[in-house]
Amino acid sequence: MGMLNIRIPDKLRRELEKLSRRQDRPVSEVVRESLRRYVAIEKFHALRSKTLPLAEAQGLLTDEDIFKAVS
Repeated sequence: MGMLNIRIPDKLRRELEKLSRRQDRPVSEVVRESLRRYVAIEKFHALRSKTLPLAEAQGLLTDEDIFKAVS
């Protein structure tokens, strides 16, 4: 596993420490999970921005349109 050093504001550090104590998890684990989620969301947004024009061209404008198309 690689190592990454970052600088964060003191207030954010305190919030992370409180959260890690509440969850009984190490700060590094909380941060890793947060980064995993962030990366997943960014990948989703990138995929969505690429596919949205194609979906709109097919008349798929809402979640309901997509649901109907795949059902």
